Amino acid sequence: MTTFQEKLDKYAALAVEIGVNVQKGQTLVITAPISAAEFVRKISKKAYEVGAKHVAIDWQDDELTRMKFELAPEEAFTEFPYWMTKGKNELAEDGAAFLHIDSKNPDLLSGIPQERIQNSTKAASSALKPFRNRMMSDKNSWSIVAMPTQAWADKVFPELEEGKRMDALWDAIFQATRIDKENPVEEWKSHTNTLDSKADFLNEHKFHALHYTAPGTDLTVELAKDHIWVSAGSVNENGHSFIANMPTEEVFTANAKMGVNGVVASTKPLSYAGNLIENFSLTFENGKVVNFSAEQGYESLKKLLETDEGSAYLGEVALVPHNSPISNTDLIFFNTLFDENASNHFALGKAYPFCVEGGKNMNEEEVIAHGLNESLSHVDFMVGSAEMNIDGITKDGEKVAVFRNGSWAF
Repeated sequence: MTTFQEKLDKYAALAVEIGVNVQKGQTLVITAPISAAEFVRKISKKAYEVGAKHVAIDWQDDELTRMKFELAPEEAFTEFPYWMTKGKNELAEDGAAFLHIDSKNPDLLSGIPQERIQNSTKAASSALKPFRNRMMSDKNSWSIVAMPTQAWADKVFPELEEGKRMDALWDAIFQATRIDKENPVEEWKSHTNTLDSKADFLNEHKFHALHYTAPGTDLTVELAKDHIWVSAGSVNENGHSFIANMPTEEVFTANAKMGVNGVVASTKPLSYAGNLIENFSLTFENGKVVNFSAEQGYESLKKLLETDEGSAYLGEVALVPHNSPISNTDLIFFNTLFDENASNHFALGKAYPFCVEGGKNMNEEEVIAHGLNESLSHVDFMVGSAEMNIDGITKDGEKVAVFRNGSWAF
């Protein structure tokens, strides 16, 4: 029987070798909570073993984050440290790889004034815009993996005894990332090939638009000119492959900014800026959200849509079958990394430039001129279910079944 430590070793190796794919002489930057220290040490050891020159750690702590939002003066949330901006930008320009360990408490900022959260989010997004543009254009290798915290485990498994919740969340993460398999690296290579085949089908058809129907949803999404469907794997500017999200079950592309019309209903909670937004609906006209509702988190959703001009438009279209490993756990993770990979989803905000032909080499003005959305934000939200049907619409108006009853129709 594989022990927990052996699984953790496999997880660290997967993050280093397949996630960011660290190269000899490269710097690896890890953003992680202090509770992940043991896991970070394993990742660092593996990174050095494959040839990393430096491993730099950006430590975070939920208690300190909450403390700041409760006690710091208002002006603290309109600023972002210059040294942090300069450091990240320079590391990115020097070719570093970036690994983020996600272990959010979904309710971390519950009760904090929304103005503080919005100001903080905008300040960080504005300061780190050059850095984020590099990541979203695949200039650098980057990846996100997850590890549990007690607060997160309590949210996902409230029905279990407290002492069993962390183990249950670890098991769910290991299952979703294929760590429970004998050879996770080979499993991921096979999985990537499967997703590639779905992207190939969509790229061959070059649909003009997709039409979504489901309870509460009737939405038509025009796809971007010269769009490309992308799956799990990416390639950085030096030709090295990486996988940005682990787990991932999606194929995705960019929509035409002004080409979204209709209404779409969420099917899973959205954890955004330390607050949950649940059972919400968005109505689009000519690409923009013109009406919205939410049973919980209305103010958080409102602030998200008001981040900037582009935050009320879509930037990403992603397809995920309802019959997939994460969906089949029947869990709500309250974490977008997992929940988006259990469901068809969209993203409000910035588009990935590499989702159109030649996009990796476009500057911001060229991306906008190509009809893609630009924004400080990029927030995924889940809309898929077993009742969702999607038709691809050709330029001639022909309809081709893409999804039926929540899963691939081909």
